[in-house]
Amino acid sequence: MLIAFFISLFVLMFLGVPIAVSLGLSTVLGIFLHETLPMEIVPQRIFVSLNSFPLMAIPFFILAGNIMGIGSMSKRLVNFASSLVGHFSGGLAMVAIVTSMFFAAISGSGAATTAAIGSILIPAMIAKGYKIEYAAANQAVAGALGIIIPPSIAMILYGVAAEVSIGDLFIAGIIPGLLITFSLLVSAIIIAKRNGYVGEEKQSFPSVLKAFKEAILAILMPLIVLGGIYTGVFTPTEASVVAVVYSLVVGMFIYRDITPQQLGKVLKDSAVNSSVIMFVIGAAGLFGFFIGINSVPDMIYESISSLVSSKYAFLFLVNIILFVAGMFLEGGAAILILVPLLLGTAVNLGIDPVHFGVIMVCNLAIGLVTPPVGIDLFVVSKLTNVSIMRIAKYAIPLILILILDVLIITYVPILSTWLPSLLK
Repeated sequence: MLIAFFISLFVLMFLGVPIAVSLGLSTVLGIFLHETLPMEIVPQRIFVSLNSFPLMAIPFFILAGNIMGIGSMSKRLVNFASSLVGHFSGGLAMVAIVTSMFFAAISGSGAATTAAIGSILIPAMIAKGYKIEYAAANQAVAGALGIIIPPSIAMILYGVAAEVSIGDLFIAGIIPGLLITFSLLVSAIIIAKRNGYVGEEKQSFPSVLKAFKEAILAILMPLIVLGGIYTGVFTPTEASVVAVVYSLVVGMFIYRDITPQQLGKVLKDSAVNSSVIMFVIGAAGLFGFFIGINSVPDMIYESISSLVSSKYAFLFLVNIILFVAGMFLEGGAAILILVPLLLGTAVNLGIDPVHFGVIMVCNLAIGLVTPPVGIDLFVVSKLTNVSIMRIAKYAIPLILILILDVLIITYVPILSTWLPSLLK
């Protein structure tokens, strides 16, 4: 039964069947071949997987990010970031990174961050003499911050799958996100000096202050969301609704750059994106139930225990697994598939579940910029009309930096656990 289940899963995925459909069909086959499980369990477990209050945060954060993406928020953030770092060597590349960090705290999505900021800064970088492949690669990698900097949709998925506090995960992602941002900024300076990418004219303090005032409402949103969660004013799910209301008020009534026609399209796109994610969650929940009742996580723990003798070796193995999985699976799907398989072993080895979640999310962020399924690469390829493989070639040094960052985050757990413990 288990052999048929896993063979059917890998065959369907190899044939290019969508991951949610592959998970659902293979699990249905496994249940059909099971001696005692009735087929009625399929809709029941799918419903149970989706009947979760924290999951309601996903469509609302998607909607909030999309609303802020169509208005002038991204341009205001670009102007503010440019006033801060635009005068350095490789200034525009640094602006792309800093702006992506800011926008990541609004969107929670790597693809949305890449699209919103890349549509503005990639043409600007090309006009300043940057190679088009590097401009695209830099933006794709910077966009990966979208699922690391809170609020993060990937962290919500992990929190639900692992039954871990989503608020703790959000706070735990701050320092790792800043570490990755800083390392990318250093790389941008080094690459710029090697290629002669000069910065803009340094702006005066009044100009910086003006740019800050224009961007302050966008910067405030993540502070309101995270502050509200940790002061107990609202839950992460309620925070997502606050984010939607805030983005609507700012976009339609303060900045007045979002029309009712644009809002209708945003609502439609957000509904479609949310339904796709929920479909994956339902199928993954059924998958997790099936492997759980068949003791697959226990089998994996016993197998891993025979191969590795310490949690450090286990974490190294997990990093390899996640890196490979990120190359072929969308991040959310990878989390929902791998958490039931790996988390039990991690906990048994004494690894903090919050730290393990940050490791997973940071690893899968790399998957956003690695072929063949790197979503951020597809986004910048569409923006530039440059092939994914040409962009990926220029992304390799940046990916190596991300890998180094992930190893630091993996083996220095205090980077992920210090803030949550401090705020409790």
